[in-house]
Amino acid sequence: MMRPGAVSTSSHEVLGAPCWVSLMTQDLDSARRFYGAVLGWTFRGTHLGDRFSLAYRDGAPVAGFGMLADDLSLPAAWTPYFAADDADLAAARIRERGATVAIGPVAFGTGRAVLAADPAGAVFGLWQGAVLRDWRVGHGPAPAWLELRTRDAFAAAIFYGEVLDWAGEAPGACVAAYEHDHVVLRHGSDTVARISGGAVDEDPDPHVRPRWHVHFRVPDLEAAVEAATSAGGRSVSPVETSAADRWITLRDPEGGLFTILAPQG
Repeated sequence: MMRPGAVSTSSHEVLGAPCWVSLMTQDLDSARRFYGAVLGWTFRGTHLGDRFSLAYRDGAPVAGFGMLADDLSLPAAWTPYFAADDADLAAARIRERGATVAIGPVAFGTGRAVLAADPAGAVFGLWQGAVLRDWRVGHGPAPAWLELRTRDAFAAAIFYGEVLDWAGEAPGACVAAYEHDHVVLRHGSDTVARISGGAVDEDPDPHVRPRWHVHFRVPDLEAAVEAATSAGGRSVSPVETSAADRWITLRDPEGGLFTILAPQG
């Protein structure tokens, strides 16, 4: 997760907040070509070997790319990681609440990682260890925000709140609040994630299930959609709008879902 020479801080200072995103794929070279064309990323290798890469934009790290094991025939998928002070405790909380710990805690790079699925099946990760100080959701090249699209936003908020100690007393803890039919997660003054209920049942794509969606900023929405289509991707939603932004959800050639957004006008 870390890059050599990166300025880091402890996970305690970002407790419960998203601290990284990664794409697991069957074809690392094809994935790098696709996301490079659509999002303008460049890639560098890591000390973890040729099955892992880091994506960069304007010289700053954006996301991790990893190759799935050869014996796993799974679609590509984006996974958010949340900072945990104690990976063992967080993993125990996941199991106690009827959810699944698929992997971990395991030593990985500079820390310890957990890969899990919440009670509705949405996959997420936990990270205990050093995190990039300059990687913050909503700032710089990091994702603009994360969104969990699930059936019951309130139930999901309770699950994640208990696992990740949202609204806890520890310094740096995140706080979740119910606003305008969504659960909004804030870390300090930053809005870092949103949980939306009911969206899965209403989605026209039958392959869409409860999952975390990563939103990446692009300067030109139409140009990015055209690049994605030309590179073998496709859109799975209409363009949506707010007062400030326009966005659309895309599927990459291997099935990985992600959302791009651009400013209005």
